Amino acid sequence: MPRSDSDIATLEDPATVTGRDKAPAAARQADDDVVIRARGVTVAFGGKKVLDDLSLDVRRGEILGFVGPSGAGKSVLLRTILGLNAKDAGTIEVFGIDYDRASDRERLSVERRWGVLFQHGALFSALTVRENIEVPMKEYLDLSPKLMHELAMLKIDLVGLAPDAADKYPSELSGGMIKRAALARALALDPEIVFLDEPTSGLDPIGAADFDQLIMTLRDTLGLSVYMVTHDLDSLFQACDRIAVLGERKVLVEGPLAKMLDYDHPWVKSYFHGKRARTIVTNDAKPARPTPFDGAA
Repeated sequence: MPRSDSDIATLEDPATVTGRDKAPAAARQADDDVVIRARGVTVAFGGKKVLDDLSLDVRRGEILGFVGPSGAGKSVLLRTILGLNAKDAGTIEVFGIDYDRASDRERLSVERRWGVLFQHGALFSALTVRENIEVPMKEYLDLSPKLMHELAMLKIDLVGLAPDAADKYPSELSGGMIKRAALARALALDPEIVFLDEPTSGLDPIGAADFDQLIMTLRDTLGLSVYMVTHDLDSLFQACDRIAVLGERKVLVEGPLAKMLDYDHPWVKSYFHGKRARTIVTNDAKPARPTPFDGAA
């Protein structure tokens, strides 16, 4: 008598069946962990390629440090992910949505799930800190002025600014305060991803260290994924879970700090073992966790 499908399933090795079931589940889990997926991205200006067949993943809940020589295209890739630069080739998916093929509604849903801190803060000079933070709320949400005011004050407190900073204009702020105000605006819509473009540039070492601590604390408390374009070695050593190095128009290497320290490439070796690089001696070359953030820079 021929065996039924149920009989065959019963006769199979349980370990084989379990392994077969686990493989797709593991693949689905891996896909769920990737919030940004770039594949084959090529960007050119005036016929000159800045990025060429670049691929990169950003995972849920991580702080990814994106580093490379000046002019290599770090900010170009960030702006391309945000849809501010056009691609010549390749795909970029954010939350599983191909931004190029997305409908207006899908694009709106993606944009509400990210926040951006542009280089130098990019605050509107004619608006107060509170008004700057309310800009994304006015664009994407339908809230009363009173509620927007209350939410803006919550964001100001979240990034460690004093309440009286709310009514100050950017010209009245220190460098560290500008960075925090810009971060508060990036957090205005309670995003899942935060893009940071050179967040510690222009800050003194203490202010930069405090800002790194703030980013790590917010990542841990809010469950953020952080894409950080930086040249700051201290930020890479201290704050980043994973590092991607841009060079030769693509990602040369990506992984934890230990992989960067072992990677045999002239620029990578010079950068991570140069005179300004810190000597880190740990079992796995993973940066230590900071103490809780306790003040403003």
